[in-house]
Parts: sequence; structure tokens; C-alpha cells
Amino acid sequence: MPNIRSAAKRIRSDAKKRAKNQAVLAELKTMGKKLTQLAQQPEKAKALAASLVSCYDHAVTKGVIPRGRANRKKSRIAAFVAKLNKKS
Repeated sequence: MPNIRSAAKRIRSDAKKRAKNQAVLAELKTMGKKLTQLAQQPEKAKALAASLVSCYDHAVTKGVIPRGRANRKKSRIAAFVAKLNKKS
């Protein structure tokens, strides 16, 4: 239990931030899994990939994930979509 009032407030605000960050990370992970399931539908996969890249950019601007991680994930998404387009 914190002894200082500002420390108690800090604990509350950190809990809120953590909940928001976890929600964003869970959404990114879910969208990534949905993208891999759309391997037989390149058009839908391309649309989902565009929104997923946008979500990664938004997560970076909000400070949820580092820029390098987002860039790596976006690169892998682009390679995945290119591979799908090449197959069909």
C-alpha cells in the first residue's frame, strides 16, 4: 500500500494505461491471426492488411509499441500479402 497520495494516484493511472495498452496489443494479435486465416482470399487479406498496418502506426503514435517492432511487423505483413498475390 502506498504511503504517499501521489503514489496511490500513480498506481491507479498506471492500471488504466496498462488496460488500454493490453487491449490494443490483443487487437493487433487478433487481427494478425485473422490475416493468416485469409490465406485463400487475397482480396480480403489485402484489405485487412491495410487496416492492420494502420493499427500498428496508431499504436506507435500512442506509445504502445516501439517503432522498430511496428516496422518489422508491417514488413512481414507486406511480404505475406505479396506472397498471396504471387500465388493467385
